[in-house]
Amino acid sequence: MGVKGFVEGGIASIVAGCSTHPLDLIKVRMQLQGETPALRPAYAGSVPGSIPRVGPISVGVRIFQTEGIPALFSGVSATVLRQTLYSTTRMGIYDILKTKWTEPESGHMPLVRKIAAGLIAGGIGAAVGNPADVAMVRMQADGRLPVSERRNYSSVIDAIKRMSKQEGVTSLWRGSSLTVNRAMIVTASQLASYDQIKETILANDVMKDGLGTHVTASFAAGFVASVASNPIDVIKTRVMNMRVEAGKPPPYSGALDCAMKTVKSEGLMALYKGFIPTISRQGPFTVVLFVTLEQVRKVLKDF
Repeated sequence: MGVKGFVEGGIASIVAGCSTHPLDLIKVRMQLQGETPALRPAYAGSVPGSIPRVGPISVGVRIFQTEGIPALFSGVSATVLRQTLYSTTRMGIYDILKTKWTEPESGHMPLVRKIAAGLIAGGIGAAVGNPADVAMVRMQADGRLPVSERRNYSSVIDAIKRMSKQEGVTSLWRGSSLTVNRAMIVTASQLASYDQIKETILANDVMKDGLGTHVTASFAAGFVASVASNPIDVIKTRVMNMRVEAGKPPPYSGALDCAMKTVKSEGLMALYKGFIPTISRQGPFTVVLFVTLEQVRKVLKDF
C-alpha cells in the first residue's frame, strides 16, 4: 500500500510537471523581473532591448522570438528529476498518513489532519528534491542572461555536477528553507483542499465521483495553493538564481533579506509577481495531477 502511493503519485506528478513546464518557465522569468542591477549580477535585466515588467503572454512571445520553441522547455530534465524526487516523496508520504489518520468508523479524515499530513509530506519531499529545484530555476532563467554570461547547463545532471564543483555541495540546498516552507504550504493547501472539496461535493450529491468532480476539486485546490505560496515562491526563485562570486558578498544574505530588499525596491505587491502565470500553471498542473492520479489509481487498483 505504501509503495503503491509513491508510484501513483510519482507518475501523476511527472505527467503534470512536463505538460505545464512552459507555464512554469514563464512564471520564473516574471518573478525575476524588476530586480535592481546591484542585486542580480547574474541577470540580464539590463540587456539592450529588454522590456521590464511585461505580462505572461509577452514574456512567452519574447522567449519564442528570441530563444526559439525549445527554450520553452528549458530545464525540463530538472522538472522530471524534481517531480521524481519531490512530488513522488510528498504524494507517497501524504498517502501513508492519510491511510493512517483516517477515522476507521466514518472513513473520513478531519481537515486538520489533512493539513498536518500535507505539511509533513511537503517538508520532507522538498528537502529531498531541493538540488533539482535549484537546477530547474537556473536552467529556466539562463535565457535572460547575455550569451557570454549564461551557465549553459546541458542537463540537470550537468547543472548539479558543476554547481557542486564550482560553488560547493551546499549550493545544491541553497534556498532550501524557502523550498521546504513553500512545499509545506503548497502540499497542505493543494492536497488537503482537493480531498476536502471532493468529499464535500460527493457528500452533498452536487456531482458524482467522476471527471467533473475531479476537475472541479483540483482547479479549486490549485487556486488555493497559488494564493498561499506565491510570495514564498518569488523569494525562493530569486535566492536560488543569484550568483555568488568569490570575494564578494552574495546579493542576498538570506530569505528575509531578499524579501525586505524586494519589498523596499519594488513594493509589497512584488511578492505576487508572476501570480497570473502561477495560477495559470498551478491550475492546469493540479488538474492534470489529480485527474491523472485518479486514472492511475484505477489502473493499479488490483496491484
